[in-house]
Amino acid sequence: MSSAPLSAGDYIAAKCTKCGQETNHTIVAMVEDLPVKVQCNTCNGAHKYRKPAAAKKTAAAKKPATRRTKADPQAVERQQWQELEPSFNASAAIAYSMDTTYKLNALINHPTFGLGQVQKLAGTRKVLVLFADGAKVLRCG
Repeated sequence: MSSAPLSAGDYIAAKCTKCGQETNHTIVAMVEDLPVKVQCNTCNGAHKYRKPAAAKKTAAAKKPATRRTKADPQAVERQQWQELEPSFNASAAIAYSMDTTYKLNALINHPTFGLGQVQKLAGTRKVLVLFADGAKVLRCG
C-alpha cells in the first residue's frame, strides 16, 4: 500500500452495491481522509463507499476443531451389568409383575429380558431396571 493520502480521483478497492462484488472504484467524494462516495470501474455505478470484506482465514490457518466422542450408552450399561452380575443371587430374584412395587437395588426376573436390578425409581409407577442388554423402564404397581 502507498503511504500517500487518498484523494478524489484515486483508485480504491470497494464492495460494489450494483455488481455485488469487490471491484476497483474511483473515489468521487472525500470527507477528511475517508472516501464517502465512489464509482465502480466495472459497471459505472456510483454509491457510498463500502470497505471490502476482510479476508477470511483459510482452512489451513484455522485451528482444527476437536471432536469429543460420546460413549455408547448401551456399552456403558453392558459394562455396569458385567460388573454387577457376579454379585447377583438368581434364586432370590422376584418374578416381574406390573402390579408389584419394587425397592431400589431389588433383583427381578423378567419373562422377556431375564434377570435385572432396579437402578432407579422413576415416578410413582415406573422403575428403571438394568438388564444384560441394557436398561429398560418398566411399569410397576
